[in-house]
Amino acid sequence: MAFTETMTVNMGPQHPSTHGVLQLILELDGEIVVKATPHIGFLHRGTEKLSENRTYHQIIPLTDRLDYLAPMHNNLGYVLAVEKLFGITDQIPERAQVVRVMLAELTRIKSHLVWIACHALDIGAMTVFIYAFREREFIMDMYEKISGARMTSNYFRVGGLSADLPDGFEKDMRDFIDVMPGHIDTYEGLLTGNKIWQKRIMGVGEISAEAALDIGLTGPSMRGSGVDWDLRRDNPYSGYEKYDFKVHVDDGCDTWARYKVRLLEMRESCKIIRQALDKLKPGPVLADCPKICLPPKQKTVNTIEGLIHHFKIISEGPKPEVGEIYQGVENPKGEVGFYIVSNGSPSPYRMKIRPASFVNLQALPQMVEGRLIADVVAVIGTLDIVLGEIDR
Repeated sequence: MAFTETMTVNMGPQHPSTHGVLQLILELDGEIVVKATPHIGFLHRGTEKLSENRTYHQIIPLTDRLDYLAPMHNNLGYVLAVEKLFGITDQIPERAQVVRVMLAELTRIKSHLVWIACHALDIGAMTVFIYAFREREFIMDMYEKISGARMTSNYFRVGGLSADLPDGFEKDMRDFIDVMPGHIDTYEGLLTGNKIWQKRIMGVGEISAEAALDIGLTGPSMRGSGVDWDLRRDNPYSGYEKYDFKVHVDDGCDTWARYKVRLLEMRESCKIIRQALDKLKPGPVLADCPKICLPPKQKTVNTIEGLIHHFKIISEGPKPEVGEIYQGVENPKGEVGFYIVSNGSPSPYRMKIRPASFVNLQALPQMVEGRLIADVVAVIGTLDIVLGEIDR
């Protein structure tokens, strides 16, 4: 009688493809994955609990450290939620709305650049990593110009922006989106026709549309399974309904399909940024709500009214009405949402974050069980997870 037994191994957190903060308990039958169990807990932040002891303004820096590859989207989702809670959504200036959209799409490109760089490197394609990080470096410089930080930028505020765009920023942005489609062509030239790349990702990590919906997949991971859903179009915010863009969907249901969707999304983001630049007109960048919105720095240091409002907001914090709200945005990984419960105090009674990566990670066992160990690396990459928002 033949006797077989499985072997249990730890993949990560030290494994290069798990990037130091994800552990997978793999039950193997030879090279075949029989069962995969993701373990998190190596990067615990406690963001939701910390928020209960901070004012609504003080929470903003916590949000850009969730998905640290897409900080603008987390900031945007949070400030939109707070603005809805305070009832000032319709008072956000047009220029601030346009800048938010422009920087959100720039962040989408930046996040997808890290995805394609690390995904390709994990599988063995090193050149793409170098090229993609070259373009990312330019975006990091743009981040530094507007917020002073290269990675965990903190530019959006409740009511608008912390300051207007610096001189020359619009020209730099136009120059970037003029050349970025050509860089995407380079990535495709290196990967799309590469036989090794094709064999490593075609037919790997398959998940049907029905299974994707059942698990709660969102973003490119869902659209790569043929589900046509995007919050920017289907539940618009920040004026996205005024922009002409296409939501790209692929019914391949595998890693190859998700690869194609993300490349097309980068091209689409360039188009949205161009439209935003054309819409950008002079005007205020902060709502006229002095009891809720932090005044501009210049007003704080030069006027007694600004100083008083700044002091009151920082020392006490504005108090919303009792109630609860939810606001979701289309992060590069999927839907990121903030559910806030107010009891009328200056701090949230409870804040629950719905992170895209945490929900998407639940699909990993279904996508890798029955596949080879090497396919696990490809699937981790195709989900494009960030543990900062998973283990929040």
